[in-house]
Amino acid sequence: MNKRQRPSQKRKGATVAAVVCFVAAIALVGTYTFNDYKRTQQKEQLALAEKEDDTKDDKKKEPAEEANNLVINNKEEAEPEEKPEEPVAEDTTEQTNSTDVQQTEGLSRAITFNENSQLLWPVNGTIIMSYSMDKTVYFQTLDQYKYNPAVIISGAEGDQVLCGTTGIVKSIDVTAETGTTVNVDIGNGYELFYGQLKEVPVKVGDYVEAKSVIGYVSQPTKYYSVEGSNVYFEMRKDGQPINPVEYLEE
Repeated sequence: MNKRQRPSQKRKGATVAAVVCFVAAIALVGTYTFNDYKRTQQKEQLALAEKEDDTKDDKKKEPAEEANNLVINNKEEAEPEEKPEEPVAEDTTEQTNSTDVQQTEGLSRAITFNENSQLLWPVNGTIIMSYSMDKTVYFQTLDQYKYNPAVIISGAEGDQVLCGTTGIVKSIDVTAETGTTVNVDIGNGYELFYGQLKEVPVKVGDYVEAKSVIGYVSQPTKYYSVEGSNVYFEMRKDGQPINPVEYLEE
């Protein structure tokens, strides 16, 4: 019996040794596998952490980029609009030439009346009321004495009234006292006034020469109904009345 049992014990010992070796091998493999798995997981966790960091960086960058874009957009919006093209200036050459011509004509038609110049009689008549600014004279129609800043010259209705010298028509007015009245600027502050007119052929701004017809004798106004048809002839220097007889040709 002892001889038979010894081989069996040897086999059992070998089997146990084999099992122990197998278990040890499994434990070794398991330990290696676990360590490898652990390293793999650590790598994955590191990669995931890096990915998350990158994602966070990207998220941080996005607002910054948006802010930059906003600044750029604001700058673009703040840029002033393009100014509209300025209209091309019209060619004023013709206007300038026209003005030059007018100025040249004005020089050739200069009005230069002075204290030594003389006037033509406006109508062929007699003086029925003299100029008087130092004392009053009698007005028959008004039946009163008053100052007279003009010369009242008799004339037949429809007679021509002539301009006494060269000048420019300054105004044409209608008043109750002198009717239609033409004012002619004859230069150097001198002016002539022709009243009690009708059918005036000139207009304001016209250049008139000596002997030019500036109107016709009209019916007298109610201020001169007794005196009859006449020409109201007044002269002023710098706005003040002066005696025109002193300048009328004899």
